[in-house]
Amino acid sequence: MALMDRPETTDYDGCGKCLVGVRRLSRKTETTNSPEKQRNQILKATAEVGGHVIGWADDWEVSGATDPLTRPELGPWLRGEAGPYDGIVGAAVDRIGRNVRDVLNTAYTIHGAGQLLVTADHPGIWDLDDPSQESELLLKALGAQLEHRAIRTRVQDEHVRARAAGQPKNKLSYGYMYVRHIPTGKVDEVALHPEASKEIRNVAKRILADVTGQITVSTECSRLTREGVLSPHDLMAVMYGREPKGSPWTYQTLRGILWSEASLGYLMHKGKPVLGPDGRPRKIAPPLWGRATRDALIEKTKPKREKKEGVSYGRAAQGTKLLVGIARCGNCGERLVMGGLNRYICTARVRGIPSSQACKPAPSMRIHKLEAAVKDWFLTEYGRGQVMKKEFDPGTGYAAQIADLEADRKRLREDRRAGLYDADDDAEWFRSEYARMGAEIAELKKLPERPAGMRMIPTGRTVADDWASAKDDAARRELLNEFGVKVTLFPGRVGERVKIEGVNAYEIVR
Repeated sequence: MALMDRPETTDYDGCGKCLVGVRRLSRKTETTNSPEKQRNQILKATAEVGGHVIGWADDWEVSGATDPLTRPELGPWLRGEAGPYDGIVGAAVDRIGRNVRDVLNTAYTIHGAGQLLVTADHPGIWDLDDPSQESELLLKALGAQLEHRAIRTRVQDEHVRARAAGQPKNKLSYGYMYVRHIPTGKVDEVALHPEASKEIRNVAKRILADVTGQITVSTECSRLTREGVLSPHDLMAVMYGREPKGSPWTYQTLRGILWSEASLGYLMHKGKPVLGPDGRPRKIAPPLWGRATRDALIEKTKPKREKKEGVSYGRAAQGTKLLVGIARCGNCGERLVMGGLNRYICTARVRGIPSSQACKPAPSMRIHKLEAAVKDWFLTEYGRGQVMKKEFDPGTGYAAQIADLEADRKRLREDRRAGLYDADDDAEWFRSEYARMGAEIAELKKLPERPAGMRMIPTGRTVADDWASAKDDAARRELLNEFGVKVTLFPGRVGERVKIEGVNAYEIVR
């Protein structure tokens, strides 16, 4: 049976013993409390009290420390939001919760409502009016809590040990994956994920190569979601055999990946690289890109609102229509929007924009008609142009190495200011390590450097080829933006209804 499958249930019939089966796992690989084993224990305990299961509250990947009232599956039943029932049945008290307070609160909430509490590790129905059974429930809950604390302490100690040894234990950054030579064995190495690393590198390349200001973190989130690229959360679910939820890419998630030093292949803890005995970050994997590229990404994706010719252009367009953000009103200069009857139309006056109060009549045109006119003009003007690929060249790499060493020295200085190297032996280590880094930086600065920058490579494709192979109109809009195409729509009474302009160039750099 698949982990997410639920056993058969019967309808609620008001017999007084219509029970909800409660299953929980912190990790689905927890074989001693597998879903199948819990199911069998629950069905046996239900049969012994003469009841039947009307529903299942299966909380997978939910910690025992989570309040039962807030659990995704059990919570709605306890809050009275999932329909009538006569009680709950679990495989053991610790499946209800691993906190004394939560277990007792849940038990007394059920008891106070006149409902039943059944667990397979206790014969029959729990009678909380019986002092001996009440004490037994308290002892079982206390045992579960103490066991949970012991497990948590062991896990924390193991994480500390692993960091000291330079071994990864936490969830990896997007673009990476664990490699185990034995499927259920220890992690042997951290490698680049074949698909995810390609996707995130493509995002970085697109952002760095953009000269229009129209390819941003936000527009890339829209593109990745639109194209069905699994978000980090969904990718992790798939890697561990769970169903993806279809969660979209978000600005904070994508920018965090681009900015994080985890992209340099470092072992991370609380957002910072873990330092080795030599004071340098521990490398555990190949980098997605070098420090120079990361610095360029941070600079390129800093929040900003550019102004050109005194006009603020605001955010880059994220819609899928071809002329979103490109087509403007010939009367007032505001952007056209998509209105009823599938038209591009100026609504600035009715939206109350002061500078557009004289925009009468507001120009409008059928979407397909205006887009066809722009397509014909664009391919006639630029279709045979050569497409050049624009790539970020990190240079010889000496600058990146220097940047790494300078970052390491900065961390050491900050730690010294925080008092971490005040002891005599630590102070001596600090001075020798700081001097070694300084000497290494000085040697690297003597080497001839080819600075980082962008370079252009012919692709052998034409603009028309890229237009035809584009996945959607949003991708074609990128082509229009790269040529600086501007579309102005005038009212029908004007002789020239559509004015289309672009840069005077016959090559496109991408």
